[in-house]
Amino acid sequence: MEMFFEVTLKLWNGFLTTLQIFGLTLVFSLPLGLILSFGSMSRFYPLKWLVKVFVWIIRGTPLMLQLIIVYFGPGLLATSMERAGITNVFYHIADYLNSFSPLVATVVAFVINYACYFSEIYRGGIESIPRGQYEAGQVLGMTKTQIFFKVILLQVIKRIVPPMSNEIITLVKDTSLARIITCYEIIWAGQKFIKSEGLLWPLFYTGVFYLIFSGILTLLFGYIEKKLSYFKA
Repeated sequence: MEMFFEVTLKLWNGFLTTLQIFGLTLVFSLPLGLILSFGSMSRFYPLKWLVKVFVWIIRGTPLMLQLIIVYFGPGLLATSMERAGITNVFYHIADYLNSFSPLVATVVAFVINYACYFSEIYRGGIESIPRGQYEAGQVLGMTKTQIFFKVILLQVIKRIVPPMSNEIITLVKDTSLARIITCYEIIWAGQKFIKSEGLLWPLFYTGVFYLIFSGILTLLFGYIEKKLSYFKA
């Protein structure tokens, strides 16, 4: 029983880091994704295609690869520039980024990755609203901003909640990738008991934390969908 409580405490400490990654990723990626979605729908074609190519690259490459690039890339770049005798502003930026902790590097990579996925969900939701609703708002004398926030936004939220909930629950599980750059999250905490105590069950025990957290999110999003059901015809 004493070992069980010790394992639970260690896993809880690792899970707190998991929660940090999860929370910070959502705080920054949700608004960034909305900005990217506006860029991908822009009528200024250079911006539109720049955003689309960026989103395509991020969505088309593994998150694990992006984690490695964000964490190790700046240091390797700074070292190469130093060897070449280059000490310009880009060198100092790379050297500064190299000082980021594994947790910061993880959050940066996750924010970029999930912002790109969220941007496509936002774009799909916004473009699914019939054009006639925009025109009706203009006939009533509303500005584009008023139309978006008073007419379109809640309908978009209703439509994007299911795909958004899937991505957010996937984020819970993707946080386990942080261990590859030595970020002490719950999987790392569970794996340490294999090396130190020869115990395998703590690693399986981590699944309980993920299941409970994912279950809470599932209930939360189900409640949100129910509250937004008044949009049904």
